[in-house]
Amino acid sequence: MTVSGNPQNFCGQSKEGEGHSVTLTEKSGHLAWCALVALALARQNGDALSPAQENLFLTRWLATALKQRRFSRDVAPDIEWLLKQGRQLGVSAKLASKLNYLWRSCTGELSEQNDLFRLTYALETAKDMSWNYRLLSDREWSGRYAVALSAGVNGIYLSRTNLDAAFDDDGRQINPLLTRLTGNVGGVVKLFNRCGWHAESEGDASLPYQFTLMARQGVSGKD
Repeated sequence: MTVSGNPQNFCGQSKEGEGHSVTLTEKSGHLAWCALVALALARQNGDALSPAQENLFLTRWLATALKQRRFSRDVAPDIEWLLKQGRQLGVSAKLASKLNYLWRSCTGELSEQNDLFRLTYALETAKDMSWNYRLLSDREWSGRYAVALSAGVNGIYLSRTNLDAAFDDDGRQINPLLTRLTGNVGGVVKLFNRCGWHAESEGDASLPYQFTLMARQGVSGKD
């Protein structure tokens, strides 16, 4: 990202136009855009050239934004989470990647991609956020040798057979996709939503972690 101009033109409270109420998605996208612009300007100035410098810059920027209340309180949880990631994980937090994902998901760029791309994007983002992702064989998915799941582990589990049958050659969903989610389920469901996927619990007491994933756009029979 190459930018020029006064950083103050890009940061601070997002403005509400006449007759337009700014949505949470727009507020989150504005936050991510401001952070990415600030980082781009820092790179141009030679202040954030290495991964360690980049993480330090973004961590300080987020801390200042939170302290000075530069953004709507609605996105304070996003700032706090990113700040915690940067402080605890350091370079491994990949803050720039997370902010880039947040910006893309909030500006609609992901909605232009096919279902399989958006699912893959969600899964890769979850892995960047330290989620455990596993593609299970039929033997691991059900039966006496099924993988044991733990509510205390942030995990996403898919059946390889089910995944292969869920999409056509164009990456369009043609069949429901089963997944098992553990840990902070609410957080990963929100991630799926931002990538254009809806996760619905099966409501089966014998399979408490099982969800059905359906693409919100482009699903056969769902248009």
